[in-house]
Amino acid sequence: MIEAEVHQLLRQFLRHQGASQWPHHLTMARLVARALRLGRSALLQTGSTAAYRGRYRLSYLMPALVWPGPIVLVLPQAIHQQLVQNEIPTLLQTVPTIKSVHVGDHWPSETFQGLLITTPEAWLSAQLQATGQGHGYGGSGHAFPRDIVTIIDGLDAMVDWVRHELTCSLEDEDWHQLGLAYPSHQASIRDLRVRLTHLAFQHPDNPYSCYLADAEERDLLSQLYDLLAETPLGLEALPHVWQQFRQQFLEQDDGLAWLQLNRDSGQVTLQCVPVNLAEMMGPIWQRQPVVLIGAAVDEDPRAENYRQRLGLEDLTCLRFTPDRHQDGILLYSPDRLPMPNSHEFSNAVLQEIRGLLQLPETRHQPTVILVGDNPLKAQIGSILAAEYGSRVQVERSELAENGILVAGWEFWQDYRLRCPPPGLLIVTTLPIPSLENPLVAGQVAYYKRRRQDWFRLFLLPAALQTLQLAIAPISARQGKVALLDNRINHRSYGRTILETLNPITHSNYLDPNWLAPMNQAL
Repeated sequence: MIEAEVHQLLRQFLRHQGASQWPHHLTMARLVARALRLGRSALLQTGSTAAYRGRYRLSYLMPALVWPGPIVLVLPQAIHQQLVQNEIPTLLQTVPTIKSVHVGDHWPSETFQGLLITTPEAWLSAQLQATGQGHGYGGSGHAFPRDIVTIIDGLDAMVDWVRHELTCSLEDEDWHQLGLAYPSHQASIRDLRVRLTHLAFQHPDNPYSCYLADAEERDLLSQLYDLLAETPLGLEALPHVWQQFRQQFLEQDDGLAWLQLNRDSGQVTLQCVPVNLAEMMGPIWQRQPVVLIGAAVDEDPRAENYRQRLGLEDLTCLRFTPDRHQDGILLYSPDRLPMPNSHEFSNAVLQEIRGLLQLPETRHQPTVILVGDNPLKAQIGSILAAEYGSRVQVERSELAENGILVAGWEFWQDYRLRCPPPGLLIVTTLPIPSLENPLVAGQVAYYKRRRQDWFRLFLLPAALQTLQLAIAPISARQGKVALLDNRINHRSYGRTILETLNPITHSNYLDPNWLAPMNQAL
């Protein structure tokens, strides 16, 4: 069977390499080979540290190259070059079969039996169109035939990928196109847009520059569609994007509509996306067997919550344990700090940061300070810059060897793969999505309407995933993390967070061993 062949080939390859970079290579390779042979879907969680290093990829590349049938491999564009130029050519030298490898956004031909590497955007766009849910951009519904085994690597970002593909936006050009489609009603369309823009700019400023569409704004949009429906052209003349927006805005009960404002230019972008992704994604999973690979998509090995969110039915699930000999962090979470919502928090956390910046790691390795609150991030950045000079950078990628990077969570998620591994990571507050963000509030309202536990089903899983991915560069070198959010010590979910971060050596006080190298140097 293919499982035995893959096991033997991969074991020989790993022996030839001299050392196994990951203890679960053979287990994962057999699981992927079994999924290929049986056509049974699987969801595998490798752990955030393994994902950061990318060391697990051999485990699915070997069975993909040995498998005699066609395969689609979906993974972010940034990883394509590494696979095509390094990992796949190296493996092909040891695989006894010849397998054609293509990179592109559609299936090469009906007779193609090789491996096609594509992006999540191309694959999702084609699949949504094939199931009658796409926007009509970036591909064809027939770009990927049915029943071809598909491996998706980078599952942690799947929710964001899907939301991006399903988000419908109305911008300046779309209003212009609507006026051209209904030339006799250009004045009415223009007046209604002016009224909508005026209402949008009545919202108080917030750090996210976006606002859920309120009742008055939704009524204006409904009036627009009613007006156009009464014309001789009817709604048949609507441009495609306006049809798509209407379907999500008016015809779906779970549509989330918001206004994105640019106060400098005076522009308003209307956006809408379904909250219930399971309904959209369910038909896609039924089109082919899938092997889904992520770092840390769910704390539950069965990934029940995550599967419900994406409409995944019963499938093989496995979560690999971290390597305690190679992975792990030294975690410091002081028990005396004020809570993040108190007035004393900013001063107290600054004092704690000043003390941590005396650690020896900060002298010859980068230090990263993660701050989720934008005003606090600016405050910490400016105060530290006054004290440490050009060593301090706020969300800039030019970081000195002993630099201090002050950044938000989104910036760090994008930059962490390119940044030299920090010697110290300081987390000021847990990355629990803020209800001040209208998009978060809209999704929470969706759970509340259904009388579901919105914290346990939405906010906490998002925080756990973000935190695990954020500390992966430090865990990969068994480094030090300071978590200054006292909720981890005093809230019921704190234990869940600590268990998720394992393996850790945890202390509520600053371990003297952290300072020992510095004292010896003095």
